[in-house]
Amino acid sequence: MDRELTSVYEARACIQRAKAAGEALAGMEQGELDKLVAAVAKTGREHAAELAQMAVEETGFGVVEDKTRKNLFAAQRVYEAIRGEKVVGLLGRNEREKTWDFGVPVGLVAALVPSTNPTSTVLYKAMICLKAGDSVVFSPHPGAARCTARTVALVREAVERAGGPADAVTVLENPTLAGTKELMSHRDTRLILATGGDAMVRAAYASGTPAIGVGAGNGPVYLHPSCDLPRAVKRVLDSKTFDNGTVCTSEQSVVVERAFAHRVRAEFARQGGFFLDRAQREALGRRILREDGGMDPALVGRSAAQICRLAGLTGVPASARVLLAEEDGVGRGHPFSYEKLSPILAWYEEADEAEVLARCVELLRHQGAGHTFAIHARDEAVVERFARAVPASRVLVNTPAALGGIGATTDLFPALTLGCGAIGGSSTSNNIGPRDLINLKRVAWGRRELEDLAESAPGGGVGLTPRRGAYTWRSRRQGALRHGSRKRP
Repeated sequence: MDRELTSVYEARACIQRAKAAGEALAGMEQGELDKLVAAVAKTGREHAAELAQMAVEETGFGVVEDKTRKNLFAAQRVYEAIRGEKVVGLLGRNEREKTWDFGVPVGLVAALVPSTNPTSTVLYKAMICLKAGDSVVFSPHPGAARCTARTVALVREAVERAGGPADAVTVLENPTLAGTKELMSHRDTRLILATGGDAMVRAAYASGTPAIGVGAGNGPVYLHPSCDLPRAVKRVLDSKTFDNGTVCTSEQSVVVERAFAHRVRAEFARQGGFFLDRAQREALGRRILREDGGMDPALVGRSAAQICRLAGLTGVPASARVLLAEEDGVGRGHPFSYEKLSPILAWYEEADEAEVLARCVELLRHQGAGHTFAIHARDEAVVERFARAVPASRVLVNTPAALGGIGATTDLFPALTLGCGAIGGSSTSNNIGPRDLINLKRVAWGRRELEDLAESAPGGGVGLTPRRGAYTWRSRRQGALRHGSRKRP
């Protein structure tokens, strides 16, 4: 109880400091804000390896080299994408319609940080918030509090050196559920950027504060017979082993047509995919999920060899990069049909392309609706057919999904928070950037007078007509008939 109260009071103190810093940011021009963003990017590049090492040591998730790449992705790729963008101040004038658009900071942002990406997420969210003139308070996952706090400390130093208020970026150093709820529901919090588990994202949307939330991904990948098979399998394996599968856009299930399945199986086996036998599959299936349907955190971000040791699997060669488990259904009783933040893939064989599509839709609707779908095919007609039908905001073609979805190997906007649209319970389907963190203020000149409205209404439409000193809406057609017009409607 004392720890919960301490966290609540800390949240309030962080909000107070961040609010004051936000008022200072609101007075800055875009060029001044850009200097702060550049300083954060520079710090991220300089400390990328150090922060990656800290994250792996504290959480046990992932691979140091890949987490370093993620930190550099934020500090370089994201920075390059937003560097020349103007998002605050006067954004445009429409002289023909006499309107102006101004970008205005939303204010204080509460940013939830997942344990799977605890340092790169801070660099990314700090940069897009500062770019938009917003202050930000980070709420780390308790299992990654130290490396998150270290990243925030480096960002604060960079902001201060660049002439900005250090309190524009603050962090809960004693994160608890109560403290995070206080941060999300506080009257001075204007927006929540929630990246994490389903429960936390649901809490963000239930807080009463506007939120951009991203929960679980569960993206299937379809290997169509027209694909370059060796390259397609390489991409899937590269994606699923990148940081040991902790990127939410990574493939979760391989779906193939039965007539093509033997060739795909052989190629996976040739490149280091290992198909579990029935006993191995059942043993891992019993271990992989908790009662609430979430993945056992002990297996998250571990290598295939570590997973085998933890689950007591024998007979798996040390060369195995990814474990594949045959499935024939989706949902309860089919543990491999859920999101698996590790080098584990479900394997589905379907009779034909129509059944492949049905299975992919079923997997996404079960978990990860609106998130990501991947396809490997040369036939663009097939790509279009699947793209139209699958409930996903990102359809990735011939690319490793883990890297394509975040914009590393594609030209999607580079981001580490990915909206899932209304179907996924999210307020947007964008890869989140600074433009998602501003309000648009519009200035509009009058172009018509009140008397003009009736004249401009279309025939039979609704016009505004003066009557006895007041103005009431009526139908022009009804008015014509009332005055004895002989014109037919």
